[in-house]
Amino acid sequence: MASSTRIPKAELTGVYGAVVKRVSRRVFGGVPEPVEVAWHNRKVLDFSFSVGRRAQKWDQCDEDLKSFAHMAVASLVGCSFCLDLGYFHAHNEGLDLTKAREVPRWRGSDVFTPLEREVMEYAEAMSRTPPTVTDEMSARLLEQLGAPALVELTAFIGLANLYTRTNTAFGIESQGFAAACDLEPLAAPSTA
Repeated sequence: MASSTRIPKAELTGVYGAVVKRVSRRVFGGVPEPVEVAWHNRKVLDFSFSVGRRAQKWDQCDEDLKSFAHMAVASLVGCSFCLDLGYFHAHNEGLDLTKAREVPRWRGSDVFTPLEREVMEYAEAMSRTPPTVTDEMSARLLEQLGAPALVELTAFIGLANLYTRTNTAFGIESQGFAAACDLEPLAAPSTA
């Protein structure tokens, strides 16, 4: 469960704060810590909300692939909050939970298709410093997904890096969203 954050959580105040609390409690069962921390700078919080809402409308790439990509980034970066929220999201969106819980050890798991493995490899390659994406990796995904889906997947992975790295820098950890849904624990990350 979550420990203390590096920037103290702020009290959500005013009418906007009441709306955010009500929606968060309805959707998540509580207010996510990234919201409480970002409340200190409402322009940053509003940007995050706006980008997130717009990205949810993207429809050229399979939702499972985007979910696995985001969780692969979170696992690589070490964002337990994003892994927990990703698993919770997979549950609520009717995505493949067996596969979602295996993302932290995708290399050693036998539940993923070759395409899913390539997507998670691409997500990790984009997330390394410096990035290790190759022409061959991109060409394989372009052939299988098409340009619109690959553009969307790439942008989605970029956003995943924004969220995972921000949460990690803030010291935000899992809040137990998946446990609240009685989901099995995520697989332990592989060391490969």
